[in-house]
Amino acid sequence: MKFLSAFRAWLVDDVGWKIFSLILAVAIWLTVHRILMESALPIANTGGSTLTYGNLPVLVVAAASDVHLYRVAPETVKVTVSGSPEIISVLQANQIRATVDLTGIDSARDLKRSVDVAVPSGVTVVSVEPAKVGVIVPPAK
Repeated sequence: MKFLSAFRAWLVDDVGWKIFSLILAVAIWLTVHRILMESALPIANTGGSTLTYGNLPVLVVAAASDVHLYRVAPETVKVTVSGSPEIISVLQANQIRATVDLTGIDSARDLKRSVDVAVPSGVTVVSVEPAKVGVIVPPAK
């Protein structure tokens, strides 16, 4: 009997504090559980799908009156693009143009120029490797 009265006193005494503690414990558990579940979700890629095209030729753009036979090294680049999955699924390598603008170049040694990449609308260039290519300028004839 003494045990039952002690148990009843333990259960009933300070019932307000016990309910408050229980509610606080549940709130803390739900908060921690939500944070853990959000961190386990994959990060959404806002750029859509990405695709890499290797060995795209670098085209040289020069003035029509220029008689130099320019060459670039390396002759190809690797281009990574992104866009919506619908556009990326039908994108072909021949729709991407990598060019180097050499208008106004007469002669130079160890010349490096940036590679410009043109892509269709809805497609974004993510990276170009290498970003710059060396230009070999042979002497004019």
